[in-house]
Amino acid sequence: MKVGFIGLGNMGSGMARNLLKAGHEVTVYNRTPEKVKALVEQGARGAATVADTCKGDVVITMLADDSAVENVVFGEAGILASLRKGAIHVSSSTISVALSEKLTAEHTKCGQRYVAAPVFGRPEAAAAAKLFIVVAGAPDAVDTCTPLFEAMGQKTSRFGDKPSSANLVKISGNFMIASTIETLGEALALVAKGGLDQHQYLEFLTSTLFTAPIYKTYGALIADKKFKPAGFAAPLGFKDTRLTLAAGEGLRVPLPLANLLRDRFLRLLGRGDEMIDWSAISQLAAEDAGLGEIQKS
Repeated sequence: MKVGFIGLGNMGSGMARNLLKAGHEVTVYNRTPEKVKALVEQGARGAATVADTCKGDVVITMLADDSAVENVVFGEAGILASLRKGAIHVSSSTISVALSEKLTAEHTKCGQRYVAAPVFGRPEAAAAAKLFIVVAGAPDAVDTCTPLFEAMGQKTSRFGDKPSSANLVKISGNFMIASTIETLGEALALVAKGGLDQHQYLEFLTSTLFTAPIYKTYGALIADKKFKPAGFAAPLGFKDTRLTLAAGEGLRVPLPLANLLRDRFLRLLGRGDEMIDWSAISQLAAEDAGLGEIQKS
């Protein structure tokens, strides 16, 4: 399949590489030319503009936020103006429900198709094609894109015909991950203050009561205080928490824990370090317990 791919960050580069490995013809675009060069060396075609990625069957965007997606979709010579009728835009970015609804409407007006396919997984999962992909959109469009999802992830879950449903699943899922990071941070601060070894404590919990990968992955990062390089930077965690609150406001759903997380991220970002992993909010509980300042290793 001829695929355009826009956004070669920590996640996108691995996803595009796996499309190449699966035999798809991939054209890549990124604001940083060095990242394009690395994919070209592995068989991709480099694009000088967004429009150059829109000449095939599908274009995938994997970008940081609503603003970045809007720029490449609605900008001059953007996706909306360049994608042929019947072709598909797949947004794998974590964006707002409102923007997903706007994208659905605007692509429909232009005779194009739109699928929301946000992903769960850190960069190592993207590189290993082990992402969990959440998909919503018209069945025929999703069917067309299924080989692409199979190349990038270990499981694809459909959530109906309305693309924004997938974005709601993604936003709420990231809210649950951030909540888990907060509870891990508080629990580990508690046992550390009590004189227990955090790694022994985690080994017990993650081999008995809390065996899900999320506890093992983030528990290890927190206990090791390994917050750099960031697999998922703190500003993105803050952004996703705000998206959660916006979705809750729109649906009239109170989310008191999301408000706490918003303040945690604000406190962390107030220190001026934009490149620390979002799991570093866990150390705020340790600071509150008098266990020292955040280590940024």
